[in-house]
Amino acid sequence: MRAFLAQQDYAANSRLPPERDLCESLGVSRGDLRKALAVLEEQGELWRHVGKGTFTGTRPVAEIDSVAVIAKQTNPAEVMRARLVIEPELAREAALHATAEDIATLRHCAENSRLAETWRHYENWDNRLHRAIAEAGGNALLLAVFDTINAVRRTVVWGRLRSEQTVPPPDHHSFADHDAIVDAIEDRNLVAAANAMRRHLQHVQDRLIARHHDAAS
Repeated sequence: MRAFLAQQDYAANSRLPPERDLCESLGVSRGDLRKALAVLEEQGELWRHVGKGTFTGTRPVAEIDSVAVIAKQTNPAEVMRARLVIEPELAREAALHATAEDIATLRHCAENSRLAETWRHYENWDNRLHRAIAEAGGNALLLAVFDTINAVRRTVVWGRLRSEQTVPPPDHHSFADHDAIVDAIEDRNLVAAANAMRRHLQHVQDRLIARHHDAAS
């Protein structure tokens, strides 16, 4: 199922084909398909809505209309300030509570973001890494706050940080930033994890401001 999703290169929140079509494409039974979908949903890679279908990415915390309303009332600068308040603390929580399986997931996401062949692939792996950090903290309420901010971020900021290149450059700042965050979480260094996440988001913020100025000039 993961290979199928990678081959299709779905954007976040894309609706998948009906289960009958997926069974034919994958050559599996309906029961086996539903078990796979349940695992991927539990891991935040898919979400399902009864009567509407199965979608890629993580389930929106709020209704789409509510996210749209928030998005209209905010801007990229506010989104970045919210991330700078929340995500360093999520990294701190991850350093305190992450399991060995959580660490392996973080490494997997960081490595695949570096191997991404398109900006969309990179963005999907980047998003999965940040959510995996939030999940590793083991706090359902903080995870819900992260998901809400992330849903608004996708509406307000998503895609504005891309350069003219078709893929992230080999020296893209996020690669080293991500490694530093994961290293600190694995080392159980709460202060270093929070600081590494803060530095990473400040780099993102600087690029966002720079591209805004370039577009205005």
